[in-house]
Amino acid sequence: MLRQTEPTSSTLQLVANDMTGIMETLDTRELDLGDGAYDTTDTNIPVEHLPFSAIYHTVGFKEPAAKVFLSSPITAKILEVERFTSAQDRFNSMPAVFKIELRHGEFTWLVKRKEKHFMDLHRELRTYKTFMRLPLPSRSHTVKRQTAARTEARQMPNLPRGGGDELGREEQVSSRRKQLEDYLNNLLKMPMYRNYHTTMEFIDVSQMSFIHDLGPKGLEGMVLKRSGGHRIPGMNCCGRSKMCYRWSKRSDSFLLYMKPDSGSISFVMLVDKEFNIKMDSKDTETKHGVRIDSLSSSYRHARWWGQAIEGFVQKYGSAFLTDHRFGSFAREEENIPAKWLSPEIFLKRPVVEGNRWRLDCILKRKAQQGVRIFVMLYKEVELALGINSGYSKRTLLHLHPNIKVMRHPNHVSSAVYLWAHHEKIIVIDQSVAFVGGIDLAYGRWDDREHRLTDIGSVTRSQLEQVEASSSNMAAPANGSGGASQGNGKGIFTVMDSMDQPKLKGQGKMKRTRFSIRKHLQKHGLAHADSDSDSDVESKESWSNSVSSQHNLIPSRLVEQRAAAPIGQSQAVGGSLRSLHTGVGELFGNTRFWHGKDYCNFVHKDWIQLDKPFDDFIDRHTTPRMPWHDIASVVHGKAARDVARHFIQRWNFTKLVKPKYRFLSYPHLLPKSHTTAGEQRYQVPNCTHAKVQILRSASDWSAGIKYHEESIHNAYVHVIKNSQHFIYIENQFFISCADNRHVFNKIGDTIAERIIKAYREGKRYRVYVVTPLLPGFEGDINTGGGSAIQAVMHFNYRTMNRGDHSIISQLRKEMGEQWINYISIAGLRTHAELEGKLVTELIYVHSKMLIADDNTVIIGSANINDRSMLGKRDSEVAVIVEDSETVTSMMDGQEYQAGKYALQLRLECFKMILGANTDPSIDVSDPISDQFYKEVWMATGARNATIYQRVFRCLPSSDVRNILELEGYLAKVGLDKEDPARAQEELKRIRGFLVQFPLQFLCEQNLLPPIGSKEAMVPMEVWT
Repeated sequence: MLRQTEPTSSTLQLVANDMTGIMETLDTRELDLGDGAYDTTDTNIPVEHLPFSAIYHTVGFKEPAAKVFLSSPITAKILEVERFTSAQDRFNSMPAVFKIELRHGEFTWLVKRKEKHFMDLHRELRTYKTFMRLPLPSRSHTVKRQTAARTEARQMPNLPRGGGDELGREEQVSSRRKQLEDYLNNLLKMPMYRNYHTTMEFIDVSQMSFIHDLGPKGLEGMVLKRSGGHRIPGMNCCGRSKMCYRWSKRSDSFLLYMKPDSGSISFVMLVDKEFNIKMDSKDTETKHGVRIDSLSSSYRHARWWGQAIEGFVQKYGSAFLTDHRFGSFAREEENIPAKWLSPEIFLKRPVVEGNRWRLDCILKRKAQQGVRIFVMLYKEVELALGINSGYSKRTLLHLHPNIKVMRHPNHVSSAVYLWAHHEKIIVIDQSVAFVGGIDLAYGRWDDREHRLTDIGSVTRSQLEQVEASSSNMAAPANGSGGASQGNGKGIFTVMDSMDQPKLKGQGKMKRTRFSIRKHLQKHGLAHADSDSDSDVESKESWSNSVSSQHNLIPSRLVEQRAAAPIGQSQAVGGSLRSLHTGVGELFGNTRFWHGKDYCNFVHKDWIQLDKPFDDFIDRHTTPRMPWHDIASVVHGKAARDVARHFIQRWNFTKLVKPKYRFLSYPHLLPKSHTTAGEQRYQVPNCTHAKVQILRSASDWSAGIKYHEESIHNAYVHVIKNSQHFIYIENQFFISCADNRHVFNKIGDTIAERIIKAYREGKRYRVYVVTPLLPGFEGDINTGGGSAIQAVMHFNYRTMNRGDHSIISQLRKEMGEQWINYISIAGLRTHAELEGKLVTELIYVHSKMLIADDNTVIIGSANINDRSMLGKRDSEVAVIVEDSETVTSMMDGQEYQAGKYALQLRLECFKMILGANTDPSIDVSDPISDQFYKEVWMATGARNATIYQRVFRCLPSSDVRNILELEGYLAKVGLDKEDPARAQEELKRIRGFLVQFPLQFLCEQNLLPPIGSKEAMVPMEVWT
């Protein structure tokens, strides 16, 4: 048994539990990371590069079909001769080891070989040559012989014999070195012998060696794996077993472990800061062993392997060996895991092309084109969260074999009941990555209008070229049931009915649907092979009157290389809106949300998710709850780091869940950072900036030994070092540590930063935008229920209730002057539904911080302990620090603001303050008294007062306990008492901002009552 020592990572601990069994079952020939999502043919890769997709086609090392080499020649040069490497060599006049440098295309690597290795190679090749001359009655052998006869015009090169004792002199050593160098170069020019597996083993190459996106070629070779590797933590290769594997240091950030007989990958070890090499016998308990990496047949060779791997990792993978800012796994640099995924959501709105842009249809289309799609879903505790991930998994798996879906964790075996995978990322070709808070799920699509209603019809103004008679066709459109009628005036009317199509079978609809796009194609007005709406109309058709977003991920999406904010749609006022969708102009209140997508989860939580097109709330009486969210897109090395996180989670899940230990669920490999700049696609209008990926991860979620809370660290660092202001949008606001129930330091850091500004007499502002109510089902008119109240308790405990709250800390220092430093607000809007005025809060789901118009954090992490502490929910975020500046204003003075952060902050302020429709609202200076008091605070107070007067809406600071609720609601608002006056009042509303009702239920104990089911769960669930 090998001595226990410090493990290199928690993942390796798991490997060590049963290495022998794992190595027998964990292989794959279908290795992929979704490369080719835009172009699976790799046509843009130079001729001298093997594409990343070559990984899919690995075969046994001795198979003639193995594709290894580029078209360029291989050259060998013996750099030096190492003599007397062991005691017996002192009595042998022949040099012991030749250090050989080989070059092939862009790749350079070193091998070390003894004289006897050359002799063994030559002997093996002579045997192979003789064998190829034998006319064996085998078709495959005959083909090999014919191929060899055509390609080999020259004889096999001769290997000169060694000269005996005289080779002990230096001049003879040089001569022998030249002979062997010439022999090897001549041999490598002959495909018959170069492609033979013995030659490839001699020069340490394999099917993975020259794949461009795997980065520099490191050390490769055959090793003997020690049986019983489970006896120690980590990987162990030593000479006690005859089980042969090939180890390959093929990338700057991981080690690869393959089976020679099948070419399949048995294990992938990512390099991290705990990576280490052990070569001493006391660590390996074998004379010629290398712990973790490899071992060969001699002490000298074992040392060579250990030193070579360590040197290679230090040279190319050093970024992964060191601590980075905030404790992040990723350095600072310029697939789909999701908590909830709804396969039937539409990514483009309005729906004018049938199901073309429905998520499941897109994934199926790309899978049919050869793209490998890997999806990781959070496996929920069904009694606690009704997102039906099992249905999502089954639906996606039935689409195409190229789609692989995992769910994690197994709650019973892992004992993880309270925590969730909360991250929302999409990675494409490891070159483009979307990071943010937007789930690919129902209710998430929205735009800057934050519409409350979606019941109406749509009319389309036909182009003059379309014959009037064509409008008489029956045409239910947009994926919704309905009938079309021609009015004889060239106007094509499509009515959206209440009844949505039912999914009787997977991907089947009962009715035949008419596609406007196909109809235009029929009349020659659209390209039949168009894959995008932009192919139909010119780019000039997009303007500020666009009311539907034309993006990969709808809603308020932000782009970055670091990213530039994507332009928000802005609708024309009134009931008619002009929509440039690429298939003609649409007029009317278009159906944007179909079936379960039309939701108000505080009114009623989702049910029957396996019936996606059935409404579950009455859209004629109940307004939807608008969704306020944000995401970002990064490119290059930052995208590589997002992919690396996904790969780590995927491979870890494959390791710990036996059901995924099969060829159909491959190990994934990270691409090299050295090729990250070779981008085949880039989201338009991006901004160059300094970017770092952050995360919350731990042993249960990612298999790492030490938990990571770099998002929390980054928030605290940015707030502490901010000079002028911070702007926060977050779904939760639970902080201010008491080290008993709450532990994250964000709220305390905000209070400390404000107190510092107060003491220094400097102007400093904090803006916090958060939901008016937590996102749980409950009737707020009766108090909301225990779940809503529990979250409200901890939100208010952070804001203004109790000694630990931010405002309480500030009052102790400055009295009521705190109001000049911090504003807490929510969002609300209103509309007319079936002739009645209605209002609803806008649910803030964003997880964003902007500081000083030069730093931005966007991700999936809420401000609470679940997201921030690292050991609980898993999260991913990105911090962007501007490198390009533009002239702006700060406290009345000219200020050099970051291009990206300023653009994003202006977009947010304009939308929520109504500056998009009222140009008189100036949001350029975020901390001046004029803006803070007369615009921000005044707008929030005015809007809140109007909404309360018109709708008597909740939450309200006029209601301080449950007993006051009935009396408050008994008084009717203007919406019922005087609708005309109510309409006039609502015209004074600007934007969506409303003051947060800090005194709502302030006299009520909001913690779950003893005996309730909410009181039975641990307090950490709510924090």
